Amino acid sequence: MEDLTQIILGHPFFAGLDPEYGRIVCGCARNVRFEAGDYLFRAHAPANELYLLRHGRVALEVTAPERGTLTFQTLGAGEIVGLSWLIPPYRFSYDARALELVRAIAMDAACLRAKCEADHDLGYEMMKRFTPVLLRRLQATRLQILDVYGPHG
Repeated sequence: MEDLTQIILGHPFFAGLDPEYGRIVCGCARNVRFEAGDYLFRAHAPANELYLLRHGRVALEVTAPERGTLTFQTLGAGEIVGLSWLIPPYRFSYDARALELVRAIAMDAACLRAKCEADHDLGYEMMKRFTPVLLRRLQATRLQILDVYGPHG
């Protein structure tokens, strides 16, 4: 059976991470699975975990009055879900729902924040990895808004 540290270091998000940092963050990790329709988390809930997706697809959703639930992004294996663990007030701003069987590594957010605080080099490494993901998600959301609210016809 594959060691959890190897799984984490093999995930695209952590590609090239120093193996020592892999061992450190592994202390915050555990395997999880979600069945189709299960929520990984709901909007406004405390952002207690982040997920490294290994298998399956997850819909990121918002609920809008008179429009119902809207999927603004779908993520799959090799991606991460739950970026709100890093930014105060540490609350999710959307729902994340499994579209099919999802296998993931759950990272305990408080544990990870404490390890980053204790080792600022690790914290900087994490910020360098999360910032591009945040920017890509922001850009994808902006494009969705333009598609939904832009001129048609």
